Amino acid sequence: MMTVSTGSPNPSPDGSQLVYLSYPSGTVSHPADLPVELWLLEVQGGRPRTLVRLFGGQGTMNVNSWSPDGTRFAFVAYPAA
Repeated sequence: MMTVSTGSPNPSPDGSQLVYLSYPSGTVSHPADLPVELWLLEVQGGRPRTLVRLFGGQGTMNVNSWSPDGTRFAFVAYPAA
């Protein structure tokens, strides 16, 4: 998936990593029925990498949150209807 549209950035507790959602190029507003990916970026450099790929668009993946020590990341995923 060529991704350009991103949102919901969430930095790790120590600020060294950033997790964010990514949608197909050209996506606007709150997409429905589209692929959505959760990406991880090392703030000090490196290439972003895809952690999870789901289908369903906005609302498929929510409540992204780091553990207090920054070693784990959790999210809630809803199956596409």
